[in-house]
Amino acid sequence: SKYGEIRISDTGIRESTIIGQGVGLAMRGLRPIAEIQYMDYLLYSINVLSDDLASLSYRTAGGQKAPLIVRTRGHRLEGIWHSGSPLGLLLNCMRGVHICVPRNMTQAAGMYNTLFRGDEPALMVECLNGYRLKEKLPTNVGDFTVPLGKAEVLNEGTDITVVSYGSTLRVVMEALPELEKLGVSVEVIDPQTLYPFDTENLCGKSLQKTNKLLVVDEDLPGAASAYILQKVIENQNGYYFLDSQPKTLTAKEHRPPYGSDGDYFSKPQVDDVIEAVYAMLSESNPNKFPPVF
Repeated sequence: SKYGEIRISDTGIRESTIIGQGVGLAMRGLRPIAEIQYMDYLLYSINVLSDDLASLSYRTAGGQKAPLIVRTRGHRLEGIWHSGSPLGLLLNCMRGVHICVPRNMTQAAGMYNTLFRGDEPALMVECLNGYRLKEKLPTNVGDFTVPLGKAEVLNEGTDITVVSYGSTLRVVMEALPELEKLGVSVEVIDPQTLYPFDTENLCGKSLQKTNKLLVVDEDLPGAASAYILQKVIENQNGYYFLDSQPKTLTAKEHRPPYGSDGDYFSKPQVDDVIEAVYAMLSESNPNKFPPVF
């Protein structure tokens, strides 16, 4: 073949050995992508990801590097083991690895191009429900880049700041037309990467005009949403601009149940976003936003 017979190689279904092979190849100068079928299965490789890959540059004072890219997908599918979003686990175990959470495949392609130009390890979490999107193919798909750590404002607003990523970001965007009918102006921010997180402090700057914050997340309560709150409220001094309690909208405190409707009953949906946003505004300004329940 054009790039050699082993450009793509089969492996056993043992996630720890897949990551181990990827680390070894990367340390020897290759640029491997290790494929983990679903995000839930990263659990079986977490010891290698955390103890070997994430700590390598740190414990060798930059003397050794392993620019491995771990590619996986998650958030929304069906069942207990295929639709999880254990980002709280990953955020706590993988300091030293970029964590990319693109909202669609175009953004993912740009992040891959960025990572190939660098020499640092990364985890790329693609959206399962993003594979069905029809996206315009960039004319420079192999060349354009998406910078890591640079958040993006997808919708400008003045009443409330909503921070989300990945699959739930699209849920938030789908809620905007109905919220607009209710007279609500929403600023939506996509951090795009969780490591690093919003290096230009877009979230904190947004709070200076909206004074309200809602974090929408696929993970369990107190997981990735807590990490985002700490970054915005503490690191970006968002606390000083709030005029009401910051809130989170997350998955339920259990794994998605069996059945095609498991995600519907366990992950944030459009109606949940509309109700959460409107309730926050109604609480602080009931005259302008009268309660509907």
